[in-house]
Amino acid sequence: MNTLATELNSQLEGTVAQRLLSGLGKRLYFPKGIIAQSGEAKKYAHKANATIGMAYDGGRPLILSAIAEGMPTLSTVEAVTYAPTAGVETARQAWKDAILKKNPSLEGSRISLPVVVPGLTAGISYIADLFLEEGNEILVSDPCWDNYSLIFADRRGATVTEVPFFGTGAGLNLEGIKQAVKKAAKSGSLRLILNFPNNPSGYSPTKAEAESLINMIKETAEAGTDCLIITDDAYFGLDYEPDIYPESLFSRLATLHERVLAVKIDGPTKEDYVWGLRMGFVTFGSAGMNENHYEALIKKLMGTIRSSVSCSNTPAQYLMLKTMNDSRSESEKARFREILHKRYEIVKTLVANNKQHPVLQALPFNSGYFMSFRCNGVSPETLRQALLKDYGIGTIALGSQYLRIAFSSVEAEHIPFVYETLYRVASELAQKN
Repeated sequence: MNTLATELNSQLEGTVAQRLLSGLGKRLYFPKGIIAQSGEAKKYAHKANATIGMAYDGGRPLILSAIAEGMPTLSTVEAVTYAPTAGVETARQAWKDAILKKNPSLEGSRISLPVVVPGLTAGISYIADLFLEEGNEILVSDPCWDNYSLIFADRRGATVTEVPFFGTGAGLNLEGIKQAVKKAAKSGSLRLILNFPNNPSGYSPTKAEAESLINMIKETAEAGTDCLIITDDAYFGLDYEPDIYPESLFSRLATLHERVLAVKIDGPTKEDYVWGLRMGFVTFGSAGMNENHYEALIKKLMGTIRSSVSCSNTPAQYLMLKTMNDSRSESEKARFREILHKRYEIVKTLVANNKQHPVLQALPFNSGYFMSFRCNGVSPETLRQALLKDYGIGTIALGSQYLRIAFSSVEAEHIPFVYETLYRVASELAQKN
């Protein structure tokens, strides 16, 4: 094992993070090579910096006119230079400040400085590199985003256990989740990813449900189990009902217990309506870790970034900073959110009017971009194909049970047609079976 990896492992000794590391996680380190030496040169090479593979003239990076004209608000440094492996420092600090503002329960808490990653998917994959390997089990919701299986099982060889998050009631299947957590904890460690608002169901926990989940994890840790809890907060903030827990569960998990390592994966992708910028953040929090521990863990995270994409997109980070500092952004985001809220209310009414439909049973939904149906007696794929080929309506079939509708991308005036057609076609297919 590389001596740098051994040093980082020693630095993490005694923490929940060290105990949860995968074999790859233990081997990862941030090399003192080109990037580290270039970082030193930025500080001290005042005469000439001959460390980085970029072309400069007159003290500025060379840039093609088409690029310069296409990014008129960015300087050449912001547009084309390499970003540090962990991200532009001002972007990292600005996002941490935003996390603290959106999650007041974190006030006074000790969390890490967020690390920039090239999209939330990459963040989840990097955490899988650090903490998952063959033989480990991770709990995910059923239904869940289909990429979880690809990341956790196919890439890392872990066992993905889908937990029925929704029963026949109006909210979370808390008893089912609790039993799955208890069973997984028998192995000595718990790995769980929580995605709220959930993709594909579009559900976020109520305040009471959030307390139940937090207490469930606290009890597990108090019983001696090391817990890795990943909060996939891709759609954070898009809540449409007053009883929804208003913060990320990370805000409580980050200080819950020394045996709990909370990892928040979020970013501006959905929160700030910049999907194509492919930019996310990874933030760590644990009651049993200090700044030195976080620094060691971040260097391991930097190792997996360095060994895959090297660094994240520079212009995206500076564009994000511009949106955060622009006085128009908050009012524009409020207007966009209201557009989505209006569509949600239309869907909510249509679903309520068809509550007794024999084929389509709506899963609980109250937030985010989506809602989903459990299909009874009709294959979701068959229904998807009929809607697409006969009526020009695109939906997503997930597994053998679920059909997802992204109302976020359907104009309000078209939503009634989509749902009326959906219910009718589902009934017709059921009658043919």
